[in-house]
Amino acid sequence: MKKLIPLLLMAAVVPPAAQAQNHPTIPDTGEVKVIFNAGEPDEEVYNAFIENAPKRFNEPGAPRFAIVGKENKFYLGIGGFIKGVGVFDFGNPIDDADDFTTADIPFDTRRGSGGKIQGSLGQSKIFINFIGLPGTSNKVGAYVSGHFTGPGNAFKLAHAYVTYRGFTVGHTASLFEDGAAAPPTIDDEGPCGLVGINNNLIDYTHSFGKRFKIGVGLEISSQSITTSASTGEVSQRIPDIPAYIQYSWSDGNGWLRVSGLVRNIQYRDLVADKNRNKVCWGAKLSGSTPIGTTPLQVYYQAAYGRGIGGYIQDLGGLGLVMSPDDSNPGHLDAVKAWGAYAGLQYTFSEKVFASATYSQSRAYPDAYKGGSTPWDEQYKYAQYVAANIFYTILPGLQCGVEYLYGRRVDMDGVSRHDNRFNTMLQFNF
Repeated sequence: MKKLIPLLLMAAVVPPAAQAQNHPTIPDTGEVKVIFNAGEPDEEVYNAFIENAPKRFNEPGAPRFAIVGKENKFYLGIGGFIKGVGVFDFGNPIDDADDFTTADIPFDTRRGSGGKIQGSLGQSKIFINFIGLPGTSNKVGAYVSGHFTGPGNAFKLAHAYVTYRGFTVGHTASLFEDGAAAPPTIDDEGPCGLVGINNNLIDYTHSFGKRFKIGVGLEISSQSITTSASTGEVSQRIPDIPAYIQYSWSDGNGWLRVSGLVRNIQYRDLVADKNRNKVCWGAKLSGSTPIGTTPLQVYYQAAYGRGIGGYIQDLGGLGLVMSPDDSNPGHLDAVKAWGAYAGLQYTFSEKVFASATYSQSRAYPDAYKGGSTPWDEQYKYAQYVAANIFYTILPGLQCGVEYLYGRRVDMDGVSRHDNRFNTMLQFNF
């Protein structure tokens, strides 16, 4: 039995079309060649690693090196990147160098000029990507990754899942999310209206030829509801059910996805002294479209529903999934909410691309006055603008600059804003 043999995965920059449903991302800047004995390129291995990895701009894809087992029956890729960001805010600065979350824009302007300088290495990530029995019907995959955005730059798990015959089991991006359609940003949070959440889940996807794909899942998501004196929280007993159908073209570089979500959220009616439930729902349209033969790509998403606040980037943790029904003590209403964005990406050359994105999110808690959160300080909507440019200095070494604008408006009409300049230097390993 031969010992495990290290493989080197060498990166070379290629046009965006080389990766279906993926940006010319910072982690994945090009084709990977597997050097093994004779050093012949192994495109199949590279594609297997990409297929098994999360599909979002700020997620690493193919590893820079791997270990191969006997008779090439498994590949174990290990990789990641070190990402340093320098941040300058002016306006109402957000105390987070990694995430530009418009919901967190503070009400009061800081002393002095209202500016704040920050820096972080917390977005740096490491991952393990495992492929077993590649090229067979029994192919199995496993993926684990994390970053350092926990308290005091502690390690924080992002993904941990297993894939087999179309099933995904573990903790990763919800099936209601379309990560490949997320626009590129240095900001790790991304647009305020983006549907972006990681759940514990069991999902199933299946492709029909090269153009159609469907998915359905059972997922456990955290709840964030606002209660009153006559209502209380209880443990959720029924998983969320997301599903989608997707149509692709241009070798997978263009696609349209229609998604749906059904939720059953339970709460305690303290007046009647019993549990009640509310059926909630969401609908979403997302995708990406290449503009003819030009180097221009469009990314978009629009989501709307009741009780889906936890799935929309800016609304998570604000108590905007359910709110008290003032006209009916002991009852909660599912809060109407929507989130949307549109982005453009232009590739100037093999080393340079730029993008611009506009996003908005909004909540409609019709009877929020009875809740525990004061009416005049409750989130109503936010706007998010991003413009950036990325440059590949060397294979594996990239830099970028970015401008961000965020505005939060509360129910009483009071608003505040923040401006941010982001700089980035990233080394992939």
